[in-house]
Amino acid sequence: MTASQFTPANGPLFGTQTSDWEAFYEAELQEHLEVARRTHQELYQSFYDLTQCCLNSIRNGGKILFFGNGGSAADAQHLATELTVRYKANRPPIAALALTTDTSALTAIANDFSFEDLFARQIQALGNPGDVALGITTSGKSPNVTKAFLTAKQLGLKTCALSGRDGGDLVGKVDHLLIVPSHTTSRIQEMHIMLGQMLCGSLEKALGLVD
Repeated sequence: MTASQFTPANGPLFGTQTSDWEAFYEAELQEHLEVARRTHQELYQSFYDLTQCCLNSIRNGGKILFFGNGGSAADAQHLATELTVRYKANRPPIAALALTTDTSALTAIANDFSFEDLFARQIQALGNPGDVALGITTSGKSPNVTKAFLTAKQLGLKTCALSGRDGGDLVGKVDHLLIVPSHTTSRIQEMHIMLGQMLCGSLEKALGLVD
């Protein structure tokens, strides 16, 4: 069934015309598809490099530290869980951690130091040389993410980021930067979780944990 064939049972959702809803539906899906198409075309090499970086870390006993704010915080813990529990099939766990889930640590750092130190402080405590610090930020301009990368580099971690727009403050500041070709936050977030889950799947396969 297409949008033009659908008639809401209780009347139009927007305004007085069903066409208003159809226009919204089509515009959202078409924008998503266009961003997905451009992501497909433009991020092949950078996604390969990101996967290779994470794979090298895991093979050498390292781990992936995910972090971000708001919706990106949810993505961080989602992806860490996919790796430590399972993605496509039951298999040995892959070492990963989200720096967004410990409310006591988060509130203590924000209260006793600053919100800008939220992830950097945890990386100081938990990060080791060879680990991967993987930050997620749609704008590339989150101060606590930027500071986390600075700290990670000083400690010998590899730094990777999923971003959007023009990459913000992260351009030239991280080892691997994937910039989703969009200025729409929701579309960038959609590509971030897709790329993140692709990363999980590729690590499972590259490590020989699934067929």
